[in-house]
Amino acid sequence: MSEITVPTVYFEKPGPQNTDRTLEVARQRAEQLGIRTILVATTTGATGAQAVEVFEGYDVIVVTHSTGFRKPNEQELRPAHRSAIESKGRRILTCQHAFGGVNRAVRKKLGTYLTDEIIAYTLRVFGEGTKVCLEIALMAADAGLVRVGEPCIAIAGTGRGADTAMVLVPANAQTFFDLRVMEVLAKPRLAPPGA
Repeated sequence: MSEITVPTVYFEKPGPQNTDRTLEVARQRAEQLGIRTILVATTTGATGAQAVEVFEGYDVIVVTHSTGFRKPNEQELRPAHRSAIESKGRRILTCQHAFGGVNRAVRKKLGTYLTDEIIAYTLRVFGEGTKVCLEIALMAADAGLVRVGEPCIAIAGTGRGADTAMVLVPANAQTFFDLRVMEVLAKPRLAPPGA
């Protein structure tokens, strides 16, 4: 029986102060495994722009919030960050969230949760970044930007910045249960409920 020992970085607190270290850990593991596809969640584009610098020469896909996520017709990705990402030849994916969309409209209108948001809340038990890593992998697979069944590295965070990174195998949303988390590279330690 063989085993692999991979260090996981646990941050004392979630948040953007962990971005540099998260990107560093993800880059080291990408080099070790020969993984060339990197998914990065971003809201304003700051984390995405930083990631394209760290992952020079990699296939970096930056995944944003959908337009209208916060307010109707508003796109949170700032033009300067969009330019920085696109000037490096990297792709930006803006689409409906895999664990949101129409079902979120049902919750807002009727006050009831449906399956996708229940899955999202369940994944948040491991941290917001864990939920987002899996979600952006589904979104990128559905957009045809990553290959289903081929490992990539997904990077996300809690609120702003990056504090979570994992090696995972993407799946399409309709085959969500085929998605596999292979390695957790970094994540915040979570305080006990009520702490």
